[in-house]
Amino acid sequence: MSTMSIAEADAQLTAAGQMFEMDEVVIRGVPTRVWKNCPATLADILTLSRGHADKTFIVYGDQRITFEEHFRACAHFAHVLRDRFGVREGDRVAIAMRNLPEWSVAFWGASAAGAVVVPLNAWWTGEELQYGLSDSGTKVLVADADRAGRVAEHLAELPDLEQTIVVASKGDARPEGMLAWEDVLGELPETIDVPEVTVATDDDATIFYTSGTTGRPKGALGTHRNICTNPISLFFVNVRNATRTGVDVLAGGTDQNSYLLSVPLFHATGCHSILVANILAGGKLVMMYRWDAGPALALIERERVTTFGGVPTMVMQVLDHPDFATTDTSSIKGVGYGGAPAPPELVRRVQEHFGSTPASNGYGLTETSSLSTMNSGADYLAKPDSVGPPVPVVTVKVVDPDGNEVATGDTGELWIKGPNVVKGYWNRPDATAESFSDGWLHTGDVARRDEEGFVYIVDRAKDMLIRGGENVYCVEIESVLYEHPAVAEAAVIGIPHAVLGEEVGAVVHLRRGMSATEADLQQHVGAHLAGFKVPVKVWFYEDELPRNPAGKVMKRDLRDELVGSAQAR
Repeated sequence: MSTMSIAEADAQLTAAGQMFEMDEVVIRGVPTRVWKNCPATLADILTLSRGHADKTFIVYGDQRITFEEHFRACAHFAHVLRDRFGVREGDRVAIAMRNLPEWSVAFWGASAAGAVVVPLNAWWTGEELQYGLSDSGTKVLVADADRAGRVAEHLAELPDLEQTIVVASKGDARPEGMLAWEDVLGELPETIDVPEVTVATDDDATIFYTSGTTGRPKGALGTHRNICTNPISLFFVNVRNATRTGVDVLAGGTDQNSYLLSVPLFHATGCHSILVANILAGGKLVMMYRWDAGPALALIERERVTTFGGVPTMVMQVLDHPDFATTDTSSIKGVGYGGAPAPPELVRRVQEHFGSTPASNGYGLTETSSLSTMNSGADYLAKPDSVGPPVPVVTVKVVDPDGNEVATGDTGELWIKGPNVVKGYWNRPDATAESFSDGWLHTGDVARRDEEGFVYIVDRAKDMLIRGGENVYCVEIESVLYEHPAVAEAAVIGIPHAVLGEEVGAVVHLRRGMSATEADLQQHVGAHLAGFKVPVKVWFYEDELPRNPAGKVMKRDLRDELVGSAQAR
């Protein structure tokens, strides 16, 4: 049980002279709370990582790379980018590849060279990759063989792209005219440091393209302060949890934390909250070729993984896997997830299977450089349907359509302000003006706050159904469906109706070896929610529900497939 309130812990930990002391600075004309002891740039974080020396940083298959080896590769690549390819401060260097050790070297090396790093979605087609490269004005691309092949067909449409460097496995073809990663990197010097560059904390650092459901993706333009804020916020939450429960944060011994990377590095969660946080904290990063719960369990046992997670479905898949009962998961200290709504049942299952292991659920967006709020430990057990309170440097408010703050407990649009909020959208002044005002990000998410400041995400505004004038929030119904023992995944979609406007439909994927009928699930929902929220139609999906790389169910695709594209729009 917690021995002090969140407010008391915040006051103690952020007091003058403490590790998490705050300051106020003016960012783009807006006074903003910041972490006083936050590293200034990504290059500073890379340099600090060298202090972890011979500890293992990355595990991938049979490869084991130490922090020192990783630092030397990154610093050397930074010099190569500047000396051989003429990359200068503000030039864009893109990465298009699956999770590989070279992804990290390219990211940190480009940052240390002063470039703006553009992580591109590895699921994109050649045409989509061409759009991202063209829109960002990328000068140098680092890609794996698959992505390089997709880009090769569009080189004529990419006049700004001067060179592509290919990370190829044995037997992979390298498109003509592109350079081999190993040839570019060459032999690593024994003695090396990062190049001297002129980069300030509020200068551009990254362009992450959002996974928007309509129109072309928008490039969220992040600064060094944005991305460097995130690991400090994560560390703060961990220390606050320990402080509130009277635990000595140093009592855990000197064992290295080990994180199973189960989400793409080109997503804000994978890059900001896992890659950046672990390189700063000295954690081991265990990479997978692709997500699969079976191999994930084997890695948890082999590498003594202390933390795993991703989107809630990934945690469910691990718990549901036939090998779970026979795998040694005793090393697990934390299970974290976000990026999609988490059913309250999940925290109960994590508690049941891992005992005292703290589950956590956070909320953030590409535009907030990952973390904004976090719910963990005893708070999560008490309020499993909340994403928690904001971290101290972040301010949130819930507003009505006119931008006025609503009363506690009322729903409205969630707005966020803080040093983690990006500058805006790359070369999209209209979209920036629509989503950002006076330092506030208008998230588009429907939320409410309780009297303790905990945030509850009710739904995405565009996913809200209106049935006969009644607002129906999809996440509420999905949470109830997840409570049914046979349901592994659930998504609520709207079915067009001539009179009511929309009716409720549900798409479910059942757990292996279990069964349920449409009537079973309708009765189950009807026992918990009002009649107008009961799905009039339930589709049983044989495969796992389609998700984008951010882990969100692609409801538009489901509507088009199951309801029909003409009706769905």
